[in-house]
Amino acid sequence: MKKLLLYIFFVLIFCNITLAQSLLPECDGNDKNISEFSIKHFKMIRKWTNCHGTAISPKGGKYIGEFYNGKFNGQGIFVEAGRKYIGQYKNHKRHGLGTYTYANGDIYVGEWINHKYTGHGTYTYANGDIYVGEWKKNKYNAPDNQRGRNGQGTYTYANGDIYVGKWKKGLRHGKGTFTHANGRIEEGIWKKDKLIK
Repeated sequence: MKKLLLYIFFVLIFCNITLAQSLLPECDGNDKNISEFSIKHFKMIRKWTNCHGTAISPKGGKYIGEFYNGKFNGQGIFVEAGRKYIGQYKNHKRHGLGTYTYANGDIYVGEWINHKYTGHGTYTYANGDIYVGEWKKNKYNAPDNQRGRNGQGTYTYANGDIYVGKWKKGLRHGKGTFTHANGRIEEGIWKKDKLIK
């Protein structure tokens, strides 16, 4: 667990340094101070390739980052409706390593494939709970609905309880150990969040 957190920390530092110091030239006609969507600007963006610039979506979201063939590609920051993503893009989708901060204060740091949490990541809930482990989540723009945890992981509850083991669709499912804050330990096979043996 410590290795994963250290790995994620260094990746985030790399992402922020890379974004701040893009080696790509500024896109032709880029307006760093743009504040609203326009068709004219959208048509210009569609021509941007191998450069960095700023774009506004029709819904008011703002992207600052790298472009390739008119799409978000490389390092970027996207902010919309109180949500913020900092990380890698591929073909206009979150793909690679990145951090997503939700309007409610939840934060996901980890791997993305085609706009979805997939692989390893750390999710810190606004209430203080933390999950470190494997993910398979379909909707990135909604806070964790408890179904995205899938595979091996550690969930540390704000009250001091800790579960280490297998997850399926957000439930303890498979071999695992639940250590209560008072020291009581439940260990064995879990099915749909219940210890069965």
